[in-house]
Amino acid sequence: MTGRATQDRGNGTMDEARKLVAPELRAALDLFPPLDLSDQNIAAFRQPFATRPAEPMPEALAAVQREEVFLPGAPGSPDVRCLLYRPTETVGDALRPAYLHIHGGGFVLGMADMSDLSNRAWVAQLGCVVLSVDYRLAPETPFPGARDDCHVALAWLHDQAEALGIDRSRIAIGGESAGGGHAVALAIHARDQGTYPICFMLLDAPMLDDRTGSSAPLHPVTGRFVWTPVQNRYGWGALLGQEAGTDHVPTDAVPARCPDLSGLPPAFISVGALDLFLEEDIDFARRLMALGIAVELHVTPGAYHGFGLAGPDTPQMQALQTMRLAALRRALAAQ
Repeated sequence: MTGRATQDRGNGTMDEARKLVAPELRAALDLFPPLDLSDQNIAAFRQPFATRPAEPMPEALAAVQREEVFLPGAPGSPDVRCLLYRPTETVGDALRPAYLHIHGGGFVLGMADMSDLSNRAWVAQLGCVVLSVDYRLAPETPFPGARDDCHVALAWLHDQAEALGIDRSRIAIGGESAGGGHAVALAIHARDQGTYPICFMLLDAPMLDDRTGSSAPLHPVTGRFVWTPVQNRYGWGALLGQEAGTDHVPTDAVPARCPDLSGLPPAFISVGALDLFLEEDIDFARRLMALGIAVELHVTPGAYHGFGLAGPDTPQMQALQTMRLAALRRALAAQ
């Protein structure tokens, strides 16, 4: 099937759609309208990520060690900038788990620095090492550039495990939105390469299917806010270097198109009930469970894509973060 999905969702208005949003999350919608992305304006949309002021930091998070590292890129590619986070306290000869974080941004926006507080929090709460990848963005770098950058980071964690005090059997990966999509693509690639094992995937609203908003029928209530079918077509088209949703898209570039998900690690998958990615994320979880892979799936009622924009103190975000922390703690626990 090719071509774009119909844009007819019936007679519902945006006012009616807002009524489906949880009351605590509605006000933020006025601050974060959907982005009108294009190759011509993408640089302007990226600028705020590079110039945003530092957020207030609790003392416990400020104590986490942060180091900028540059890893040799894949052959023919530039070095990969990463942010390495480590606890300040020592644990003797005990080995620590590690979490490879991949930021979101629709494949075209964002940088590792924007997740500074949350990555410091993982270290402070779990005593793990965190490596956050500043992968190359599309459209300047189409697939497989970003995936290769993430693979470089995964390989580095394994290769430097002794120096970093890391337990190779307890390396998890994850990310939000596009970062979650890159994480799954990385897990598939690592499985196929058979070199660097991954113990767990922590996926928040992962961006998994280029057909969403293009050739797949539109869901009646999802994708109205923040990240819509229009943005999704642009993001996927930028990554693929071609129109999204056609029969000519390479399957290794799109996790949802991968015909074989066997051998992937267990996962925690979260998504909002109004998120554009609702159906693709549920379907991905279903496919994993059908293979006997352990999956914890959580759908937040009344939540749109990126509902954390409403702040960390909403009941929805607090509940989700509690579940994500518990899931990652279990996954990284010493066996």
